[in-house]
Amino acid sequence: MKVTSGKAIAIFLVLCSCSNTLHAQVNLPKHELGLSVGTFVYQGDLTPEAAGAFKSPGFAFNVFYNRILTRSFSFRANLAHGRLRADDANYDDPAWRRERSLRFTARNTEIAALMVWNIFGNNYGDRKTVSPYLFGGVGLSSLRINRDWSRVNYDYFAADSTFLNGLAADTLHVVPGTIPVIPVGLGIRYPISKKLSVMAEASYRITFSDYIDGFSKSSNPDKNDAYSNYSIGIIYTFGRNNSLDCPPMRY
Repeated sequence: MKVTSGKAIAIFLVLCSCSNTLHAQVNLPKHELGLSVGTFVYQGDLTPEAAGAFKSPGFAFNVFYNRILTRSFSFRANLAHGRLRADDANYDDPAWRRERSLRFTARNTEIAALMVWNIFGNNYGDRKTVSPYLFGGVGLSSLRINRDWSRVNYDYFAADSTFLNGLAADTLHVVPGTIPVIPVGLGIRYPISKKLSVMAEASYRITFSDYIDGFSKSSNPDKNDAYSNYSIGIIYTFGRNNSLDCPPMRY
């Protein structure tokens, strides 16, 4: 049976209309790769600053993969690597910090699984605007800790048995190797093209250890250590599927 030219044109228009509707729903990017650089900032017993040891930040970088789920949510697998460090001697107040002069450095490699919420629902970047987002999840941090108590002024602490006994206990305590962490944070991103975005992030790691710096009983055993990450970077979006474009009609 032959199809008339008028019917063929009508069918073509219907298919194109359906294709455009499906294209808006299905023809969307699903994957992203990201790279960022910045710093790790330690927060714990060896700094009096609540925001952390910004006097001794450590270089850090992040590599991550995002699987876009919806306009608002995506799943991220994140690898972070860098250094943590702090030094009592960086602080003049209170004066006993320079007399104590505990310090540490640690190489830190962290893997984490995160859920990311794009607050404006702009995961597909179809609106060229600044998009804030929040994220949180779980991870594991692998630490190689080097601690140093060689500069302690024992004469200054001669009457402080709590510190001396605590330091003796700390030096016998095995430092952690791998610890669980809970990363939480916020960021902003801005698309400079359909495939590239720039981003900036700040995040905080809740930990369950007071020995990230190698010391606990000689300082503040009632509060766990923590660390933050501040970074800027780029995101590459890919995975568009153009298979739903209108096919050519033959009649």
